[in-house]
Amino acid sequence: MRRNLPALLSFNGGYVDTAGFVALHGLFTAHVTGNFVTLGATFVFGTAGAIAKLLALPVFCLTVMLAGAVSYRLAAAGAPVLRVMFSAQALVLAFGAVLAIRLSPLTDGDDWTAVATGLTLVAAMAIQNALHRIHLSDAPPSTLMTGTVTQFMLQLADRVGKVQPSASAGPSPLVRMAGSVASFAAGCAVAAGMFRLAGHWCFAVPPVLIAVAVVLAGKERG
Repeated sequence: MRRNLPALLSFNGGYVDTAGFVALHGLFTAHVTGNFVTLGATFVFGTAGAIAKLLALPVFCLTVMLAGAVSYRLAAAGAPVLRVMFSAQALVLAFGAVLAIRLSPLTDGDDWTAVATGLTLVAAMAIQNALHRIHLSDAPPSTLMTGTVTQFMLQLADRVGKVQPSASAGPSPLVRMAGSVASFAAGCAVAAGMFRLAGHWCFAVPPVLIAVAVVLAGKERG
């Protein structure tokens, strides 16, 4: 069942990033480096949301460090790392959902309500990024598709041109990358639809997705 985790995480990555972007004044919650671009646009056009975009990167970095340290301690103790850490992510996502729903409509991107909601979601996705890099490093990234699409096209070019027939003839890497991109895109589309239909209640979906990840992680340890 663990083989289904990358697709689920990619769907969640696309979902949370899109929901955060449309509900939190252009804040990228999973792909935090994109906030540099939107921060520049905020300064040019005088739109709201600069505070959360400025704080997103340090919050992301600190949470990744903490998640990494906890993961290594859990692994050393023989604990089921993925189940514990995905459970933590689900709780943080649930807290972010409660903030988004209770404090909506979040009309001012620089108000504490929008900043607190956005940074909570950034922290949740930082946990996912850390877990993916440490424990699912053989799978394509679940929150940033540029590198995956580039690698997919290069491997496709190798197969078509038979530049590396022995090393890249197998379909598995291509299938995994295509599945990751498709799952991420599907998450983006579903998040947009859910926001149109349910407003800030759309944030209730990610905790459920990561709860499923807890189940998929099974009883594997370390």
